[in-house]
Amino acid sequence: MELLEQDVAMAREGDRDAFGRLYNGVAADLYRMALYTLGNPQDAEDVVAETFLEAWKGIRGLRDAGSFRQWMMRILSVRCKRRIAGYIRERGSIDIDDYIEDAAPDTTGPRAEVRDAMARLAPEERQIVLLSVLQGYTMREIAEMLELPQGTVSSKLHRTFKKLRRMLEDP
Repeated sequence: MELLEQDVAMAREGDRDAFGRLYNGVAADLYRMALYTLGNPQDAEDVVAETFLEAWKGIRGLRDAGSFRQWMMRILSVRCKRRIAGYIRERGSIDIDDYIEDAAPDTTGPRAEVRDAMARLAPEERQIVLLSVLQGYTMREIAEMLELPQGTVSSKLHRTFKKLRRMLEDP
């Protein structure tokens, strides 16, 4: 039995140390995804903490131990969507520039241009790009995590890449 599957099996039985190892294996990726999706370090920390609490409570229901990472990303995605919905309710409308805080220092050059272009994307567009490019998930896996049809994810990713290309060509 693979170590991940063994830790999942042990966590299902209530082993906190096994769940801690699972946490350590995915926490940085979850935080990075939450930060890029929400744009705010405090909110990212909150949704990651909420994700792990929900995962701990629901680990017994995880059927496929090999899909632990995707399961965690799906929980995180739902938490991020709820947080964004809260932003919208609080403000009545969303202006992404109002709540994005740069995670990296101000710089110039291509890296800053890409970061700025990513910040101008809608949260769902940014999430799909990050899951695909940074995390390396397939369209099928992203579709499962976001609970969207695979064709929808694929077309949104394609349109978002075109949008990013236009933004980078015409800043």
